[in-house]
Amino acid sequence: MTEKREYRDDYPDKTLYIPGPTEVREDVIEAMCEPMFGHRMDRMTDLYTTIVEDTKEFLGTDNEVVILTGSGTEFWEASTLNLVDENILVATCGSFSERHANVAERLGKNADRLEYEWGQAVKPEDVREALETSDKHYDVVACVMNESSTGVRNPIEEIGDVVADYPDTYFVVDAVSSLGGDYVDVDEHNIDVIFASSQKAFAMPPGVAVCVVSDDAYERELEKDSASWYGGFQRTIDYYERKGQTHSTPAIPIMLAYRKQMKHMLEESHESRDQRHREMAEYTREWAYEHFDMFPEEGYESQTVSCIENTQGIDVAETIDAVSEEYDMVFSNGYGSALGEKTFRIGHMGEHDLESIEELTNAIEDVADL
Repeated sequence: MTEKREYRDDYPDKTLYIPGPTEVREDVIEAMCEPMFGHRMDRMTDLYTTIVEDTKEFLGTDNEVVILTGSGTEFWEASTLNLVDENILVATCGSFSERHANVAERLGKNADRLEYEWGQAVKPEDVREALETSDKHYDVVACVMNESSTGVRNPIEEIGDVVADYPDTYFVVDAVSSLGGDYVDVDEHNIDVIFASSQKAFAMPPGVAVCVVSDDAYERELEKDSASWYGGFQRTIDYYERKGQTHSTPAIPIMLAYRKQMKHMLEESHESRDQRHREMAEYTREWAYEHFDMFPEEGYESQTVSCIENTQGIDVAETIDAVSEEYDMVFSNGYGSALGEKTFRIGHMGEHDLESIEELTNAIEDVADL
């Protein structure tokens, strides 16, 4: 049985370079400290309609946006319940894409996997072949945009273009660790559902899930006999259209922080934010090739999380601890037992820039004697 460990008031501040949560601006944190107000007050309508419409503007989408209290992975469950009658095809290439398939099975759906070795990317032509040759009808094709366990960025735009040729199949994208830091044109590439979490590339506190829903996905749910209650597209979107609020009590302080940060994101713009993240990713890859190697398939590297192959055989756990102790910076080991010491990961997302990423790599070089 887990024993209680009392939370203290004297923890040192650490700069986060993990795959999320990431660093949050001071004024965004301060925004959570407003006096509490009711979630059915006009003030809440002002807040919620602001963050929904600002998110649409930032992403450049005409689709509906749902913002709920919870983790972005809530929409693994909700999109499956809302769109899948029986069969879903899940492209798996790492831990989180595999978990998407596991969730579908837990919900009683038949989840067929289009499986790739960890580190490899999903190929659009393989998706087409799977759809063409299967004797089943797939209600949904699901794919992760950014597999943060392996540092792979899948070509969801091209995959969406493939799925567009199958009008009765819907395309669901897990963009939890990339949306907001890696540009994607949601409307252009037949993405019916794409979702993210606030604590990753949005650089907000954890606790808010963001989902973009196409008209086709909304209409699909209307045809079904059952759907998610909390994350139902009809329930959330219709309530927003009627009331400009969420159907259930939201985490108001985090939504206040969301409002503040989304204003910063709009000021920077989606395109400029994408460029900044691309520059950080390119720098980190160059550094990795100088000292180690990259784990993902070449040409499919993540723009927000670099997964670096530990070719030097450094003690990853020891290095992480030493960098944390000596420099107050925290990066991440590889994901799970298979990659824990074989790789390590650097999150270059949110409000980081080239200078701050270079500070971390210099610290790693010093501690690991590279």
